Amino acid sequence: MYGLVNKAIQDMVCSRFGEETWKEIKHKAEVDVDVFLSMEGYPDDITHKLVKAASVVLSLSPTAIIQAFGEFWVQYTAQEGYGEMMDMSGDTLPEFLENLDNLHARVGVSFPKLQPPSFECTDMEENSLSLHYRSDREGLTPMVIGLIKGLGARFDTEVHITQTQNRDEGAEHDEFLVIYKPN
Repeated sequence: MYGLVNKAIQDMVCSRFGEETWKEIKHKAEVDVDVFLSMEGYPDDITHKLVKAASVVLSLSPTAIIQAFGEFWVQYTAQEGYGEMMDMSGDTLPEFLENLDNLHARVGVSFPKLQPPSFECTDMEENSLSLHYRSDREGLTPMVIGLIKGLGARFDTEVHITQTQNRDEGAEHDEFLVIYKPN
């Protein structure tokens, strides 16, 4: 994964729990990187080690951490220079979700080794949709729930998200029912 992801994890931990907690997590994860470079590629293993160590240090499940990270990621990337690109991807939650693959394609111009997940919206009705999530990476499904919550905050939209199909349980891909109500 690109360093931007690990840098975001660091910033989330430091802003919520402090610098010392981050140092403890890095030490426990045996990650000896002082500064993550946003545009540099790092092995996925580093990210997984950081989440696992954060789980132990913070006494939170890895699922809770990844979900919180997903929520944080929306705000973080907007502040890190991708806000305009996000603005162009939609004015509402469903519009944004429908354009997510296009957003990743544009981001891929800056990050040529990007291996983005794929999102597809189906069964779109007035206040609900089915969101299909496909990724080559394992263990990041909880991040989708956090992302949807973060996007709900971005669009001032109340969201309820339920996983309806799970790849870990043999499904071809993960699927979520997203019910939303703009405020």
